[in-house]
Amino acid sequence: MINVSKLKKGIVIDHITAGMGYKIFRQLGLDELEDTVVLMRNVDSHKMGKKDLIKIETDMHLNLDVLGLIDPGATVTYVENGERTSKVHLKLPEEVRGILKCKNPRCISNQEKIEDVRFTLVDPEKKEYAC
Repeated sequence: MINVSKLKKGIVIDHITAGMGYKIFRQLGLDELEDTVVLMRNVDSHKMGKKDLIKIETDMHLNLDVLGLIDPGATVTYVENGERTSKVHLKLPEEVRGILKCKNPRCISNQEKIEDVRFTLVDPEKKEYAC
């Protein structure tokens, strides 16, 4: 069994769908951090069978909307002095701004530079958004 030391201060992204950890790692730019970051892939899980896990030994702002889009079943736990201070269960955001691109090639947002295009969740089953 792999032994990773207890986190004193930082963030744990847990319950990541197996294979999605690296995508989250890259999207958050964790490879550019000077602080310790641990990415564990295909960890045994009673609940999920296999899962990925990321431990970040620093405080940083996480865009929970982006994380929710990548893996809505993941959890984000904040740790201070070795103790959990809060835990967030991610979900698909109802509304997203400035992250997605419209699939409609004739949409004005694809023709002109528009800041903060707003997308609304229209089909949670298919993870489908409309601008």
